Amino acid sequence: QVQLAESGGGLVQAGDSVRLSCVLSNPRFGNYAVGWFRQAPGKERDLLAAISPNGAKTYVPDSGNARFAISRDNTLNTVYLQINSLQPDDTAAYYCGADRTYPGWVPIRLSEYDYWGQGTQVTVSS
Repeated sequence: QVQLAESGGGLVQAGDSVRLSCVLSNPRFGNYAVGWFRQAPGKERDLLAAISPNGAKTYVPDSGNARFAISRDNTLNTVYLQINSLQPDDTAAYYCGADRTYPGWVPIRLSEYDYWGQGTQVTVSS
């Protein structure tokens, strides 16, 4: 069984930075790629960043590569998402997803992720 739990969200000011955490409760954490997504009300769930199981490869869409950074600590079963220069448009629920895959593979499609957390809300005030 794989369970994910996000944390680190909250109410922040425009221009602030935040680091979100995703803990995966499975002893084979190192077999899972993890992606961070966000979803605003009425909108689709979009990929922000993803990291391979071994941490050697990451993917950030061009639209976000200046502000988003993903990393993982396999000793803590945790994947982090650093978001800098937050703006009100960043207000959304942030989710992490997991996909059991090859060590160096980075899944970038929503459909590739089999497990999801409950999400953590980030609200950015101006």
